[in-house]
Amino acid sequence: MTETVVNFKTGNEKLIRVLDGASAHLRGLLEKQGRPEGALRIAVIGGGCSGLQYKMDLVDGPRDRDIMVPSNGVQVVIDPKSALFVSGSELDYSDDLQQGGFKVSNPNAVVTCSCGESFAA
Repeated sequence: MTETVVNFKTGNEKLIRVLDGASAHLRGLLEKQGRPEGALRIAVIGGGCSGLQYKMDLVDGPRDRDIMVPSNGVQVVIDPKSALFVSGSELDYSDDLQQGGFKVSNPNAVVTCSCGESFAA
């Protein structure tokens, strides 16, 4: 059986930095799913009230051409196109009942909507 080689780059926290709350929550989610070596995929897609929105998924690891960023004990994977939009961002987590969940603080966002889920760059 041949092993598939994934061609990805390793990035650093200049691309995205995971804060303590997000790191702890992400590690817990990955453990629950039985993939402690997994990663959080962040993608920027069209949509939302401001034109762009974040899509996040738990994945086993990077795909071809992805950028993998180790930060605060967890791995984040981002495709090259999305990386252009998230460079310099921080990922945090809030368990607030109304606005809880993973939140991206993005210095590239020119406009953000009140729901905090979409932005324009």
